[in-house]
Amino acid sequence: MKKHTLLATISLALITAYAGAAQADKAADVPVKPAAQQTQAALWASHMLSRYHYKAMPLDDAMSEKIFDRYFKSLDGEKLFFTQADVDFFEKEKTRMDDAISNENLQAPFAIYNLYQQRFNERFAYARELLKGKFDFSVDESFTIDREKADWPKNDAEVKDLWRKRVKNDWLRLKLAGKEDKAIRETLDKRYENYVARARKLNSEDVFQIFMNAYAMSIEPHTNYLGPRAAENFDIAMRLSLEGIGAVLQNRDEYTVIREIVPGSPAGLSNKLKVGDRIIGVAQADSDKFTDVLGWRIDDVVQQIRGPKDSTVKLQVLSGEAGPDAKPFVVSLVRKKISMEEQSAKKTIMEVKDGAVKRRIGVISLPTFYQDWDARRKGDKDYKSATRDVARLLQELKKDKVDNVLIDLRNNGGGSLTEAVELTGLFIDRGPVVQQRSASGHVEVESDGVPGLVWDGPVGVLINRSSASASEIFAAALQDYGRGLVIGEASFGKGTVQTLVNPERSGLSSKLRYGELKMTIAQFFRINGGTTQLRGVTPDIKLASTSDAESFGESSYDNALPYTQIKPAIYIPAGDLKEIVSVLDKKHEARVAKDKDYQYLLDDIAYVKKQRKDNLVSLNETVRRKERDQQEARARIREARLAAGPSPDDPILVPDPKEALNKAISAKPANPRAAQRQANQVRGAIRTDDGLQADERSLAAELDAEKAAKNAKDVLLNEAVHILADEVGILRTDTRLASRVLPYVADK
Repeated sequence: MKKHTLLATISLALITAYAGAAQADKAADVPVKPAAQQTQAALWASHMLSRYHYKAMPLDDAMSEKIFDRYFKSLDGEKLFFTQADVDFFEKEKTRMDDAISNENLQAPFAIYNLYQQRFNERFAYARELLKGKFDFSVDESFTIDREKADWPKNDAEVKDLWRKRVKNDWLRLKLAGKEDKAIRETLDKRYENYVARARKLNSEDVFQIFMNAYAMSIEPHTNYLGPRAAENFDIAMRLSLEGIGAVLQNRDEYTVIREIVPGSPAGLSNKLKVGDRIIGVAQADSDKFTDVLGWRIDDVVQQIRGPKDSTVKLQVLSGEAGPDAKPFVVSLVRKKISMEEQSAKKTIMEVKDGAVKRRIGVISLPTFYQDWDARRKGDKDYKSATRDVARLLQELKKDKVDNVLIDLRNNGGGSLTEAVELTGLFIDRGPVVQQRSASGHVEVESDGVPGLVWDGPVGVLINRSSASASEIFAAALQDYGRGLVIGEASFGKGTVQTLVNPERSGLSSKLRYGELKMTIAQFFRINGGTTQLRGVTPDIKLASTSDAESFGESSYDNALPYTQIKPAIYIPAGDLKEIVSVLDKKHEARVAKDKDYQYLLDDIAYVKKQRKDNLVSLNETVRRKERDQQEARARIREARLAAGPSPDDPILVPDPKEALNKAISAKPANPRAAQRQANQVRGAIRTDDGLQADERSLAAELDAEKAAKNAKDVLLNEAVHILADEVGILRTDTRLASRVLPYVADK
């Protein structure tokens, strides 16, 4: 360890060396400094990580080098801001990151960030200067799409050339989309200005979180430091509820805009707010003095609006259609508990023709394994839980007389381990679900102890590369028990267990906000003794893979825990699916070979993979126009296919009677522009590159495009439903196979 005073002297010298050098923006930026509680939180976190982490590693010079490299990567992963000279200047700090934490002096990492902010301003100032000139699009040169594996630019000349090509590419995209030079210049100038404005809003808490995550993730990919606000948002995401007004907000320009209103929420019931309205001021019930929130970060505005249940908040609002000089109106709302239903489990029923017979498949979409821990601990009988919601939906699907059930876990990144175990218990009659091994090597088996099954019929699980953690536990358990078909692509491969650790419970002052540590404490193993770590869950029937395994998933991390095995748990399989899987796989291959939509999807995947592999885009207008023409031709084929309507063989969505009744009650008079809007939605789902970013399009256009994407045909879901319908047909006609797949049902 180095002396505290020496580190302080060096760190202050670093700040002084770069102070005032930026000429890019006169308004820039007061250097960000660490707060006292952050230095304390860093020291506390180092004690926890070096002693209690599953892969405990000392905070020494070797770890310091890892932190240093990951911190620079976190700030400038594409290597567009720092030069090699900048990195070299801080080289002497490479083995001192451990001292910065241990000696409670974070000046050095904050000095690195302050230089980054300076370079950020300089690069975008240069980009805006480039917009005043002209570009030659007849030159044969190219722009590198992903620079993560590139070297740092050697000098200022090299970094300027990178930015020239970046701006040239941005300009060319808009030019190919039909924009005139004046409009292109205005669009890009505003875009670059907004980048700088957003970056300027980063504060000490943000910088500390970036640095501490560079430390935490240098140990293992799924260990994180959560700042106070991030910790609060994580808790909200897990319990799927918060106390507020029920409006989804976003930044557009300098305004806080209402993007969505939750039905039945205070905002919705007021009938005074609508999508597109802009919140410019917030006041609490006991004050008529509004805080002007124009130009604020979105999370700061949200913090003002959230508050205790039954308290009042007042909003100063500009109508979405009004000009900036229009008179605002005031809305008073009483905060209530808002349930985030978008992330709750939902069911649909799809019908598939099998000759003269129709098979009904119930689909339950589960975006996350949520649970309101606090409400459950307090004994609230109505606490929010993924398992409770799915159990209720399964009972409804029984009444709907479905033949098979598909649990859709695509893009479900996990959540509560308890929920994964209890959800598995809905489909098995007691038994082990997952094994956990602690850092000491102690193995504990997590079991379903509740007798009976909520659903005893056939079941399938649909996964993709974004299905992780608790999703993998559930899918693996059903696969090991022979209880259900796993369909899709190999899952993420996250086989580790995290817990939240609060520094206030470890003796630090409760008056200060320190955030929390999400720390890996164990590894989970399948009941067959294998692990999902690194390899993920391999599906029984593979569908088209839409992700790139080299750049996404556990195997893409440089410090992921290895695959390993332990002794299997004692369990009795509920069925044997091997024989029926081979039959279903042959049917699947034959069907998708004739399915145009599925083949289009394969073409699109191949196209994207080629782009990723090439990692270059031409800056020659003639070459790019040819590529764009090909892209538009592809889009027209897709558009014609969509306009033709569903294929006769496509599963049909069975309307929910309640939803149909609600739609009939709330139906509006015919809109003469509805047909045009529907056509725009179809085009939105397959639109070609318009060169714009999301916040540069109108809010209405973005919402229409999102709605179109949601309503677009889900080729992979349709194929999974077909597979389960085939399974039903086989089980109904082949009693021998049925007795192997569902022996306890066959015995009844």
